[in-house]
Amino acid sequence: MTAFLNNVPGSLHVERLIELAIDEDLGHGDITTEALGMEESSGRAVIVAKEPMVVAGLDIVRRVYEKFDSGVFFRPLIQDGHRVQPEARVAEIKANMGALLSGERIALNFLQRLSGIATNVRRYAGLIPDLRVRLTDTRKTTPGWRVLEKYAVRAGGAFNHRMGLFDGVLIKDNHIAACGGITQAVEKIRARVSHLIKIEVETESLDQVKDALNAGADVIMLDNMSREDIEQAVKIIDGRALVEVSGGIDLEGLRDLCSAGVDIISAGALTHAARSVDLGMYIEPAT
Repeated sequence: MTAFLNNVPGSLHVERLIELAIDEDLGHGDITTEALGMEESSGRAVIVAKEPMVVAGLDIVRRVYEKFDSGVFFRPLIQDGHRVQPEARVAEIKANMGALLSGERIALNFLQRLSGIATNVRRYAGLIPDLRVRLTDTRKTTPGWRVLEKYAVRAGGAFNHRMGLFDGVLIKDNHIAACGGITQAVEKIRARVSHLIKIEVETESLDQVKDALNAGADVIMLDNMSREDIEQAVKIIDGRALVEVSGGIDLEGLRDLCSAGVDIISAGALTHAARSVDLGMYIEPAT
């Protein structure tokens, strides 16, 4: 995970996100822990799964605790992307007791959210492990959490679409309307971007599919089309562009949709429909 976070645009704000979460929860200080007078005593903790899940975000837990105690000892007991069952021990932590107590909820909030996404993604990806279709996420992510949530998607077994507006061209309906048509939009963009950058066009009808193909689009997205229109679009494109399907993707129809001959299926539900899973942290004095 560290390598992933260190090699994508926007990774630096992950540290700021952790600091923001600490400021939000800690404020001027943890009055409960401070009143107990246990800040400097040594403690140990174990994180335990309370339901079946795919774990993601262990490195974030480590980073949270390093903000509280630079000498923290953090040992993951599994790797991100692994499925665990209830009562599985996920990680062990040794730090001063004040750090363990004050950082508990912050660390678990990150781990529960990211593991929830990875678990949700695995439900989808697990239906099509034998198929060549690439399942991807979208930009429908929690503001500020995109780098982390897209990492969780990868941990769950799917792929990332573009990270943001800065790393891929996707001509959507409002771009088309603003330019007066697909052909005009593609021509303007083609004249201004590097020849190494692919151009994707979102289409809502078979006529738009034909326009995108004739304009030289590299990827054609079929947005909220019927199964019949998807099959017809695949025939029209005939391998001259990659075919992406998006809109209304659910578990029930995922595998059947793959048989329509598409190359990519993008689903916002991988992230925005995921629920946080349940993990617990158990803390005790070090012996």
